[in-house]
Amino acid sequence: MLHGLSRVRGDLAFARPRSRAELGAHPGFTKAACLMPSATPSSARPSPVRLITIDLDDTLWPCAPVIQAAEAAVYAWLAERTPGLTDRFDTGGLRTHRRELMLARPDIAHDLTAVRRLSLRALLGELGYDLALADEAVEVFRRHRNRVEPFADVPDVLARLRPRHRLVAVTNGNAEVQATPLRDAFHHSVTAAEAGAAKPDPAVFELAMRWAGTAPAETLHLGDDPLRDIEAARRIGIGAVWVNRNGQLWPKDLPRPLLEVRDLVDLEAWLQAAPSGWPTGPSGRGDGPGAVDAV
Repeated sequence: MLHGLSRVRGDLAFARPRSRAELGAHPGFTKAACLMPSATPSSARPSPVRLITIDLDDTLWPCAPVIQAAEAAVYAWLAERTPGLTDRFDTGGLRTHRRELMLARPDIAHDLTAVRRLSLRALLGELGYDLALADEAVEVFRRHRNRVEPFADVPDVLARLRPRHRLVAVTNGNAEVQATPLRDAFHHSVTAAEAGAAKPDPAVFELAMRWAGTAPAETLHLGDDPLRDIEAARRIGIGAVWVNRNGQLWPKDLPRPLLEVRDLVDLEAWLQAAPSGWPTGPSGRGDGPGAVDAV
């Protein structure tokens, strides 16, 4: 039911990543740079990768703090203007309403901004408030949602990769990369809302490749989510690199990624070590996109 929700307490719940100590000697975890031969200057090494698609949340910046801050800002804004709404729902209750709306409206579930707007309009309408307040609240959320803080390695590595590859941000979320500190890092961006479907659906990848004029064999994807990023890209023939910043364990039911890195510095070293074709795996084969345990 979308109406008459009980008041739900609590902040956002986020999965707690395993520590590097918990990870131990997991055979799949390697620090790519430690396994790389001495890299020659990148300008001397042509790369087969023409397009790199890059996930945003938890790949280039931590997601939880910015979402928590944005939701807190919106809630404070609503409390001043619609006290009847905030008397009835806390942030958890508003989130529950959005999730139920996504289940009821799978046609818009990929567009998180539309879900937020329609959810607020429904609740404000029930309480007799001006529906235009929903649009204003979404704008408040948007401003705070884009106040991200990239991981320390990200800006410099992206700046070095940009002249050599087409860089396209791809995301299921509603961060607008052009409104973040990384506004100058990318050539293009694709959101699930624009593509009409969220990862693991291939639509965002297909739209990015169409824009860049590249084939899957010329494309590399970077992301933190084993299913929505790595497996989704691999299913359509795109090589995928798992950015595992928190030392999490790879799911046992999925094949290993092409490469696992701790940060973008490791990725850059790996790309520099491939003078032609994709880097070879431990067997010496040219494993190509989708290969298992390439390093």
